Amino acid sequence: MAKTKPIPKPQAGTRVGNGKDILAGLDHRSVVMRRYREILSQLVTDMGGDPSEAKSIIAKRSATLAVWCEQAEATMAESGDIDIGEFTTATNALRRLLVDIGLERKAKDITPTLKQYLEGQAA
Repeated sequence: MAKTKPIPKPQAGTRVGNGKDILAGLDHRSVVMRRYREILSQLVTDMGGDPSEAKSIIAKRSATLAVWCEQAEATMAESGDIDIGEFTTATNALRRLLVDIGLERKAKDITPTLKQYLEGQAA
């Protein structure tokens, strides 16, 4: 009889990887973090609600840059000071990231699976 390899145990995922945290080790109640979550949530919704891991990563970076740009704009409005080079670089990077994930909203696919359809017909 042939020996079989033991089945490896699944590794414990991180809180970020399993969706319990957006960013690890932060107070998620701060105004900046709440704004970050708002932007990220809207980006995910605009992508149809179920982005690939790559698009999720790009969406997180986009949310980070969007919050940074908003803070720079608030500073400029308050004091008139802004580093236009930094701001332009961040804005252009944000635009490129948004192009990568798609600027157009995508409808969430609500088509039922065959199983859901058949269960609905039986009910």
